[in-house]
Amino acid sequence: MPSIVTQRTLHRRHFLRGAGVALALPLLDAMTPALARAATTPAPRRFFGICNNLGLLPDLFFPAAESNGTGYRLSPYLEHLAAFRDDFTVMSGVWHPDVDSGHPADNCFLTAAPRPSSGGFRNTISFDQYAAERLGNQTRFPSLTLGVNVQQSQRSLSWTRGGVLIPSEEKAATVFRRMFITGTPEEIQAQTRRLALGQSIMDTVADQTRALEKNIGATDRARLDQYLTGVRDLEHRLSNASEWETKPKPVVKEAAPVDPTDPRAYMEKVRLMYDMARLAFETDSTRFIALMLDSVNSPAITVDNQPTDDGYHNLSHHGKKPEKLKQLELIDRGHMKLLAQLFGDLKARGEGGETLLDRTMILYGSNMGNANTHVTTNLPVLFAGGGFHHGRHLVFDKERNYPLPNLFVSALHRLGIEEDKFASSTGTMRGLELRS
Repeated sequence: MPSIVTQRTLHRRHFLRGAGVALALPLLDAMTPALARAATTPAPRRFFGICNNLGLLPDLFFPAAESNGTGYRLSPYLEHLAAFRDDFTVMSGVWHPDVDSGHPADNCFLTAAPRPSSGGFRNTISFDQYAAERLGNQTRFPSLTLGVNVQQSQRSLSWTRGGVLIPSEEKAATVFRRMFITGTPEEIQAQTRRLALGQSIMDTVADQTRALEKNIGATDRARLDQYLTGVRDLEHRLSNASEWETKPKPVVKEAAPVDPTDPRAYMEKVRLMYDMARLAFETDSTRFIALMLDSVNSPAITVDNQPTDDGYHNLSHHGKKPEKLKQLELIDRGHMKLLAQLFGDLKARGEGGETLLDRTMILYGSNMGNANTHVTTNLPVLFAGGGFHHGRHLVFDKERNYPLPNLFVSALHRLGIEEDKFASSTGTMRGLELRS
């Protein structure tokens, strides 16, 4: 005999009221009729791309080449992730084809655009923005672009279709306010007016620039097309933002973060950004996040209460000096510990009968295989969560590397975007299988 459901269903716009305050609730199971839950759409899938632009010491990160498949032996760094062995895949012998030039390659970590230091280089759309163009209208924020110690206007993981850099937000407190703090009715109205004015301005600019097309040459038309692409993108973002202004923001128990003012507090900044990403996914505020860890732009930092005695960048050019290698290992292990904490936080939260980690693809890696020599081959890469079969070491040719952009095609398919090409991909990621 089927069970009889007597639980009361809450209205989706239920508020807690008292003393003149109306507090919006997040989406709860009780807001969906119990008999209809099985028929609702599955929980959303998400993507979190993280680039540490100074990489990791290869000898301590990569498992032994002969230790592959599901029976591989964890490397010293991966031991910090041992509790999540079945939740991630480690890859050896991958690269972004023809993405060279050392440090400038960090801007291409999610775009895979070749020759970033060549004359006339123009970046291409990053994976997070590519996905946000198709699915970003389903959340308050189509995407979030975050950073730690980022050299603004020069570095970012997020790039528009027109190859324009999207600046990184470096303050966790600002991210928290945008996601969860609601303004007064007057402030909301003012913001709505500003958005409407912005739309009007962009419409006017677009009309005027189109009128120029009859009187300019091919080169200028190409530039104008790039500009108009940016205009249309901004119009779309303004329209979506206007719709969300009047919708209540989610409510979270966590207090607003306090941003460190000292760039040496690098690891604390990383931890806070991981927290913001987890909150963003948990409340479905966005489904696509890119985080640039600008180690190049970081001074001497503190890890586990131990200060380094030189800047992060200088340490990366270690020349095999033991004192520098020891400090780099301390930093690298700090990164692995924070990553383990992120995995644990996501795995501890349920969603749609799975965990938040099951629903979230996390790409962690670097644009450099070895910062000491600036090579951009044999990149250190971890891919976690997202509903794939994990617990494996995928070993590819270290002399003729396998294209990492294939991973982006697999990720697009997992998001429900049936594309067979992204950047220099040649197909889906070999050896990376979906769970049923």
